[in-house]
Amino acid sequence: MIKYDKLWRIMREKGVTQYDLYTKHNVRRSLVERLQHNQNVEVFTLDKLCNILDCQIEDIVEHIKDDNVF
Repeated sequence: MIKYDKLWRIMREKGVTQYDLYTKHNVRRSLVERLQHNQNVEVFTLDKLCNILDCQIEDIVEHIKDDNVF
């Protein structure tokens, strides 16, 4: 499972709000909702968030081992 709990933590640390994502960085609200629910997002989106927050991908994404196999 991929979790984005770290994303919200680093946003607080950097002083970036969800409203900032919508208005200053053109991130769609539906995309933020997907992140809130740990749903699938494109790598392009993760790259954009890393650029916005000036961080590495491991600062916003965490892999939790689960039984999900192909």
